[in-house]
Amino acid sequence: MAGPARPDGGFALQGFLTLLHKEVLRFLKVGFQTIGAPVLSSLLYLLIFSHVLEERVQVFDGVRYTSFLLPGLVMMSLLQNSFANTSSSVIQSKVTGNIVFVLLPPLSHLEMYAAYVLASMIRGVSVGAGVFLVTAWFAHLSFFAPGWIVVFALLGSAILGTMGLIAGIWADKFDQIAAFQNFVVMPLTFLSGVFYSVHSLPGFWQTLSRLNPFFYLVDGFRYGFFGVSDVPPLEACAVAVLSLVVVAAVALRMLSSGYGLRH
Repeated sequence: MAGPARPDGGFALQGFLTLLHKEVLRFLKVGFQTIGAPVLSSLLYLLIFSHVLEERVQVFDGVRYTSFLLPGLVMMSLLQNSFANTSSSVIQSKVTGNIVFVLLPPLSHLEMYAAYVLASMIRGVSVGAGVFLVTAWFAHLSFFAPGWIVVFALLGSAILGTMGLIAGIWADKFDQIAAFQNFVVMPLTFLSGVFYSVHSLPGFWQTLSRLNPFFYLVDGFRYGFFGVSDVPPLEACAVAVLSLVVVAAVALRMLSSGYGLRH
């Protein structure tokens, strides 16, 4: 168990809210690092790539490359920072030993999961919104289907927040978290169609891209702006929901068994 068991094994709102408050304060206290720095990095990506490729590349008819690129950068920042929030929080708690203060209270594994992941979603969406507000001045964007924008933003932040929780529980040191981020999260993010459409790739690489769940998040998110995508939004949403169910099941199992948390 993640903590001392309650007779009903249920969900206690107070414990969840306390842990959520602690996790949100953790990244807000260093907002320049956790929110400001990713926004600046995305702005630099936009300025460099748009300057080099604006007149040379047009992915969708009637959509300039800078406009095409912007939703991808927003989603990329959202995904990477959602992962970073849970993974860094859990590994820091394990390394410093204060994870015991999360394990001792009567928190169920469901409460721990919900608090950690929701905090990561708040950070991810905050960074994504910041990137959008800063970069939207450089491109003309329409809002073809705002509902899909919200759906894929929430699904993406939840999936990566859960993956960060899994990585944090699995890792015993910061090097392992860095390896997970550099060899799993970053490649999947950069190869998800942030900077290009998969239709521009050879057949083999198109097929390989469709095995990347991050591709569906980026593609569905971009559809919400332009109404054009490489796969139908319902298909992308189905893949994203299935991905969330799988990683959530893994994370909840790890929390309920105490794997990596109790030594």
